[in-house]
Amino acid sequence: MRIETLSVFPEMFEPVMSTSILGRARRMGLFDFHAYDLRDWTHDRHRTVDDAPFGGGQGMLMKVEPIAEALDDLIARGPRPHIVFFTPCGTPFSQKSAERLAKRERVLFVCGRYEGIDERAYAYADERISLGDYVLTGGELAAMVVTDAVVRLIPGALGDEMSSVDESFSTGAGGGLLEYAQYTRPADFRGETVPEVLLSGDHAKVAAWRRSNALERTVAWRPDLLEGADLTPEERARAADLLRAREGAPKDEGGC
Repeated sequence: MRIETLSVFPEMFEPVMSTSILGRARRMGLFDFHAYDLRDWTHDRHRTVDDAPFGGGQGMLMKVEPIAEALDDLIARGPRPHIVFFTPCGTPFSQKSAERLAKRERVLFVCGRYEGIDERAYAYADERISLGDYVLTGGELAAMVVTDAVVRLIPGALGDEMSSVDESFSTGAGGGLLEYAQYTRPADFRGETVPEVLLSGDHAKVAAWRRSNALERTVAWRPDLLEGADLTPEERARAADLLRAREGAPKDEGGC
């Protein structure tokens, strides 16, 4: 898989792409990465990539010409990349989005800056993605987040092929639920003990506990996920009971 970014700050990417799981997967040749400098497709001595918006308003907009020239050039290098723009108008990014992008041969992320991008540049977009209802200084951080989510799905990137399957939001064995609670040594920490079933060595009982715990955590913290989760009729009935039991209960501010 080849992942590319088009940005006015390409130097931001290398520290992330050479570290941890991303760095290891890259060194193993599981994916290739390249960050392009948008200013390389400008033609004035100031290497200008932005200008004031027509109609007035605060801030500056990224110009369409350098983006179009860059994408024309990069597309011609083939095979044609799947081009992703980051914008508040985009589809919210999810685990399903990552799974879909991980199947692409070549993905190119266009990273916006300033007050936005000239609307005409979006003609190149195969997909528009939003990370959420908040504002970032630029699309570089968004590209890093999406790249991390995608690369960990490439076979061999995590070492343990089931690691990504059991994680929260996974559409694999996780069934779309939050991940179950996990523990390691010591078994007793300040009076808080690990559930006995996890120490039993009975793999079937451990698997059943983890599934039950994942359902409980999803009901507690992300009940919105239940509708799309892969649940048995018995699990849906139990989820309904848990939801009813929580009605009127004090709000739990704990994290997952």
